[in-house]
Amino acid sequence: MTKTLSVATPTTPSVSSGDTPSTQATSGADLIVFNAEIFTGNLAQPEASAFAVKKGRIYSVGADTDILGLKNASTQIIDAGGRRLIPSINDAHMHLLNEANYTYNVRWDGVPTLNRALSMLSEQAERTPEGHWVKVIGGWSLYQFEENRFPTMEELREAVPNRPLQVQYAYNHAFMNELAMEALGVGTDRFPDLQVIEFEQDDKGNYTGVLHGDTFGFVALEALVPQPTFEEQLSSLIYTVHGLNRFGVTSVFDCGSRGYPDAHVTAEMLMRENRFNLRLSFVDMQWGSSSMVDAEINAITAISPMSPGQNLNPSMAHGHVFRGAKALDTEVHDHENFDLPAVLLDPERIHRHVEQDIAKLVQRRIPFRMHISYNENITPFLDAMEKMNETTPLDGLKWSIEHAETISPENIIRVKNLGGGITLDPKMAMHGDAFIKTYSREKALETPRLRALVDSGIPLAMTTDGFRASSFNPWVAVSWVVSGKAVSGTEVLAEHNRLSRVEALNLFTRGAAWFTDAEAEMGRIAPGNLADFALLDRDYFSVPEDEVKHVTSVLTVLDGRVVFGAEDFSTLAPVLPDILPDWSPIKYYGGYYGAK
Repeated sequence: MTKTLSVATPTTPSVSSGDTPSTQATSGADLIVFNAEIFTGNLAQPEASAFAVKKGRIYSVGADTDILGLKNASTQIIDAGGRRLIPSINDAHMHLLNEANYTYNVRWDGVPTLNRALSMLSEQAERTPEGHWVKVIGGWSLYQFEENRFPTMEELREAVPNRPLQVQYAYNHAFMNELAMEALGVGTDRFPDLQVIEFEQDDKGNYTGVLHGDTFGFVALEALVPQPTFEEQLSSLIYTVHGLNRFGVTSVFDCGSRGYPDAHVTAEMLMRENRFNLRLSFVDMQWGSSSMVDAEINAITAISPMSPGQNLNPSMAHGHVFRGAKALDTEVHDHENFDLPAVLLDPERIHRHVEQDIAKLVQRRIPFRMHISYNENITPFLDAMEKMNETTPLDGLKWSIEHAETISPENIIRVKNLGGGITLDPKMAMHGDAFIKTYSREKALETPRLRALVDSGIPLAMTTDGFRASSFNPWVAVSWVVSGKAVSGTEVLAEHNRLSRVEALNLFTRGAAWFTDAEAEMGRIAPGNLADFALLDRDYFSVPEDEVKHVTSVLTVLDGRVVFGAEDFSTLAPVLPDILPDWSPIKYYGGYYGAK
């Protein structure tokens, strides 16, 4: 395949007698892409080879000759070289703004062998200055390694003998060497009582270096280690976004990070400089002494007033939009850890949460998203929601259940009848082998019920839930959905429970748009849609199934401007600042295996 790029030459087009220079400046396209294999996502025009963009929106789609006729002297013209082009990825559930220390961490995402993962730690230990840690914080799975196992503590101590070390596996457990435990004061009065964090001890009472916990415990633990400066946090955000753009992602929904405005300061700074290369929606989450929902309502009405649907970055459509609340209660949170049986919540506590907290959100027309993984907890939640709806009607208010791994067909219909949506994530792709060991292969093959969910017509999106519980690479999720295989190669989805490649991609494009109130503007290469698209390094629709997880973008465009370029398109990519700190693992390894 010939890969070429051309920019329109400044020649004078033919001008009719009625045309003027000002007319020419406003009538032509800003950008034209041609010679592409376009998947439009538009059922009325499923395929095309070219399209034109004006002021950040697509305004014409069709054949090369027709679209090239829309150029003027200043039009940028991109020859796609026959590559596959898709609407860009919209990740409807992730935790972008939690990655303030992204450039501090070694990313094991996609690393194929444990041997290579350990050598990365050893190499990084030599670069990391005294006073800092060597860290791996989630995004990987033991099942991705050829060795199909965790590292041993002996291997980790040998790899990093001279610096504190923490290797975190999802939000399930972690490994620390002696230097790390000494720095934290584990076993002394210096170490705070985190309650849900438990350090293993051998039969002699010595700490083994293995610790167990849950989401809240590991988030609290992270605050105890050296923190990045503001400039390093800014660098972290720039390179986190860059990593997403590399996979063709241009829109994300931050589904619960540190509360607004504190967690958003770096993002807002980049937005003011037009350097934030994503559309960002978010639900806010505030920590309160009694009710987190009360704290959230107080925050958005008294501390940082804002309305649901308000765009805080009006320079770009859907640029920085408050979408409501994370309806969180620490006692109503069934942490997903497939190494252990399901966390079964107290039904009465669930009912109180709906009656006392969620009802307040509904009364104020504040959309919300609720974390529930297991059907045993979804059932009492829906019981309470149906009862609340009788006296405090949802009346079209947008809400959703997040994760819903084991939701039943009956509960799918109940969510739909209440006007809710569901977002899924690829934890079964990452950790499905553990699910099989804990439950059974038979149950894994029906988890989640993808076919029933898609056929139900319920608002539905596939997400990554990056960057800790799962990888931020959306193509890992797509690969699992279409092939039925986990990262280990194990079959974890029955053949009848898989999706076509079109259906899978739709869940990351058109399906995700429902959650950002952008159904008419995002997810298609069609007139009126925002000019967000990705040119892929291989044809997603024709490559073998085992290559799908390796798909990346060679050209990612947001709002009609290039935000990522590779290979023949690298000269179009924006210049990135140097990574901070200078010893950052991201500088040497990139944010994903093979990205450097």
